[in-house]
Amino acid sequence: VIVLGGGNAASQVARAVERKLGDRLDGGLVVTDDPVETDTVTVLPGDHPVPSERGVESTRELLAQARMAGEDTLVLGVITGGGSALMAAPAGDLDLDDLVETTDQLLHCGAPIREINAVRKHLSALKGGQLAALAAPATTVSLVLSDVVGNHLDVIASGPMVPDPTTFEDAQAVIERFDLSVPEGVRKRI
Repeated sequence: VIVLGGGNAASQVARAVERKLGDRLDGGLVVTDDPVETDTVTVLPGDHPVPSERGVESTRELLAQARMAGEDTLVLGVITGGGSALMAAPAGDLDLDDLVETTDQLLHCGAPIREINAVRKHLSALKGGQLAALAAPATTVSLVLSDVVGNHLDVIASGPMVPDPTTFEDAQAVIERFDLSVPEGVRKRI
């Protein structure tokens, strides 16, 4: 049994899980900007509301842990608000600068969080259910703390443990609707 995830409150949730499960918990890793001491789960830093290099480095370790999960592993996905920025994982040929510039524009254009995260999911190697997919064939169960009106699981932290109902076309529509000047790499990917 391992914990994987991130968000503003991820270390607090991980600590609560540790207290509840005791020695039945084998470890794990969360990325947060509000760390608390934990006994079994590794807590690594990230930044919010804009992704950072340390968040990218921490998320690489999170992805590596997910890949090591086996068919006998139970992954407790600890997902809280803020996870979209904290768990930064540029997809494909994108880099951190692409994520930072796009995130900054999205946060200042007036788009609702559902639309912001529709774009973020398509720029990430983790969001939109990809963290759960990396952990396959493990069994995954999510513990989600919402900061999103309506509590849509695919929107909270951009849904790293749930299927993505949005498409690249949806992401492109957001970029066009808000007249964003995204970096060339983002434009090509979308």
